[in-house]
Amino acid sequence: MRFFARHFFHRTVKLWLLRKCIPLIHSVAINMSAKPVWDVVFVLGGPGAGKGTQCQKIVEEFQFVHLSAGDLLREERANPESKYGELISNYIKEGQIVPVQITCNLLEQAMIKSKKNKFLIDGFPRNRDNVDGWMENMSSKTNLKFVLFFDCSDEVCVNRCLSRGKNSGRTDDNMESLKKRLTTYSESTQPIIQYFGKQNLVRTISASVSVEEVFEDVKTLFNKEFKKP
Repeated sequence: MRFFARHFFHRTVKLWLLRKCIPLIHSVAINMSAKPVWDVVFVLGGPGAGKGTQCQKIVEEFQFVHLSAGDLLREERANPESKYGELISNYIKEGQIVPVQITCNLLEQAMIKSKKNKFLIDGFPRNRDNVDGWMENMSSKTNLKFVLFFDCSDEVCVNRCLSRGKNSGRTDDNMESLKKRLTTYSESTQPIIQYFGKQNLVRTISASVSVEEVFEDVKTLFNKEFKKP
């Protein structure tokens, strides 16, 4: 009789432990497999607005990782083993926007590779399709802090790009490509800035002045947005 009582007791305890532990183990497994959440600042502005220059300064001052969508696409285009190289080359040459699935994939891989959690994403999103693609593929993995918009006149942008093109080696820093890029920016990217503006996510910096003056405004903004508790 004692044997059966002892057996019943141990069996009851095991069942109780299983009921208690299995949900806990399942919960831990879910948490361990969860994707990391990355803090993101989108950096937008016309070609030549100074996005890349200012991003490098932000990296030095505030320890962000700078990811240029354009640079990632150009690197992929130059990779002889890339299956997207020719496609990307044609889009860039025509001043058009590369399909969002390609850009999101390159951005995510770069974020994973960096092993960091604060990112400046420069030159993205550039149209509504980019926004929709980001929301579908990346919104659950990222926390969009705000959109940093460098507001700069077309005249200043063109002059900067032409000057840069003398030494940059970029195939799109010429007047023919610039006209197409400015048209794309006006028709596709500016509406995105307005879209984020309606959500109170846009932080505008006047970018027609000197690099140093622009960065003083950027520092003021970042010190306010990322002030330590």
